[in-house]
Amino acid sequence: EVQLVESGGGLVQPGDSLRLSCGASGFTFGSYQMNWIRQAQGKGPEWVSRIDTGGGNTDYAESAKGRFIISRDNAKNTLYLEMNRLKPDDTAVYYCWIGGGGNDGATGCWGQGAQVTVAS
Repeated sequence: EVQLVESGGGLVQPGDSLRLSCGASGFTFGSYQMNWIRQAQGKGPEWVSRIDTGGGNTDYAESAKGRFIISRDNAKNTLYLEMNRLKPDDTAVYYCWIGGGGNDGATGCWGQGAQVTVAS
C-alpha cells in the first residue's frame, strides 16, 4: 500500500522558515519524480515544485522560486521542502504527490497533508 506522510507544518510568522518532510513507503520511491502541491482554503490545488528521481533536476512555481528548495533522500525514502521567507500567501495545506516514473502504480497518489499557516 502506498503511503505518504507529511510532517513539519505549523504556525509561523512572516519571514520565518519551515522544512516539510514527506516519508514514503509501499512503492519504489527512488523510481518516481516527486512533487509538492498546496491547497489554500477555498482554492484549488496549486503545484509548487518537482524533483526528478535522482534529485539533480528541480522546478518551481513562480511563487516558490528563490524561496523554496525541494530535495530528496532516496536512501531514507523521504522528500523535503525547505521554505524560506514565508508569506501569508503561503498559508495552505501542503501535500507530497507522486509523479511519473516507476511501474508499481504509485503515480498520482498523495498524502494527508501538512498545514502551514503564516500569520503575524
